Amino acid sequence: MYVYERMNGNAVTADPDFSVSKAFQIMTNTKHSRLPVVDSNGRLLGLITEKLLAEVNPSKAISLNFYEINYLLSKTKVKDVMKTGIFKINKNRLIEEAAVIMKENQIGMLPVTDENEILAGVITRMDIFKAFIEMMGIKAKGTRLTIKTKHGSSDISDIVNIISVHNINILHISSFNNKSYTETVIKLETNKSDSVINELKNKGYEILSVISEN
Repeated sequence: MYVYERMNGNAVTADPDFSVSKAFQIMTNTKHSRLPVVDSNGRLLGLITEKLLAEVNPSKAISLNFYEINYLLSKTKVKDVMKTGIFKINKNRLIEEAAVIMKENQIGMLPVTDENEILAGVITRMDIFKAFIEMMGIKAKGTRLTIKTKHGSSDISDIVNIISVHNINILHISSFNNKSYTETVIKLETNKSDSVINELKNKGYEILSVISEN
């Protein structure tokens, strides 16, 4: 699954010449805490965040009154305070790569660009979660089997062959390694799985869990 398949292509953005006040108003109105900053051609320049805006305050100028403070903030431009050299990802990269970047750098959103550094959209942690749920087939109708298999064996191939004999479609398959064995998770496109489960058990496979989704 690629980033472009899960990104939000209608990203809310800020112009580098917007005032800090205007950027904050956009964030408030759209309930976004981060805005990509793009030029008139849509090229990604940087990122503005609530934290950066909060740091832009005339706290040292304690003699200023309310109106003077507002005037100062209206004259401060996004380009003066935006963060450059930001993490981003090409739209044609795998969604797993986006997840790794976000996890390793503790960020909740990545701007997505094309080959010319033009902003194509944004991808968020929520987009990653939704993709993971879909890839795991958690909400799809059918039966989710978790089977104990051996590391580096041909068990998965054997299990797939057993399922195919029963003319049952596989919606999803994944493996998770434990210290001494592997948990193989298979989502079947049926709730009538007793026959295949019985054959798997007869072949010596341990079924760790069976979950049906109607």
